[in-house]
Amino acid sequence: MADGQTGRWLGRGGARCSEKCEADYSGNRDILLVQIFHTMKRLPFILSILFALTAAANAAPVIFVVRHGEKASTGGNDPDLSLQGQKRAEALARILKDSEITSVFVTEFKRTHETAAPTAKAAHASPIEISAKDAGALVEKLRALKGNALVVGHGNTIPDLLKALWIATPVNIPDDDYAEIFVVLVGDPPQLLRLHYPF
Repeated sequence: MADGQTGRWLGRGGARCSEKCEADYSGNRDILLVQIFHTMKRLPFILSILFALTAAANAAPVIFVVRHGEKASTGGNDPDLSLQGQKRAEALARILKDSEITSVFVTEFKRTHETAAPTAKAAHASPIEISAKDAGALVEKLRALKGNALVVGHGNTIPDLLKALWIATPVNIPDDDYAEIFVVLVGDPPQLLRLHYPF
């Protein structure tokens, strides 16, 4: 049922998508896709609701997957973050501050370390480095999780990672898109929520 003021009613049970957002539902794999356009102030509140629902359901781990922040124009194949990328990393830490992150995973590239650093510091977690080419090792660790995790990857590695985590819906990340948080609610079946965090 449509709601012209706040978005659309879609999905199982007529779940409502409010405050300038769109929701979609894929009945084939029970995967809920949510794309939210919001202010920075609202996203932590939205995530707190998701955690409450997840904890009440089965206390399964939640995996946050993000692309590294914007990179500097210098630095060859392994540049640092740009100023914009550094600001995005700080914004990510603020968004995830109450997410009970216990594990942080990065690749061998500096831009993933620098994106994860503020969140890892706040969570008192030492980032675990896994080669960007070794998706199998990362998936093995994620499947053995006992708590929530942040994974900082790359635009060309995240789609395959989500697929390996049993997310059936194809994901494509444009070259200029650094603003998505892919939230994987581990379960049978898993759920994928896509959040945008412009700032």
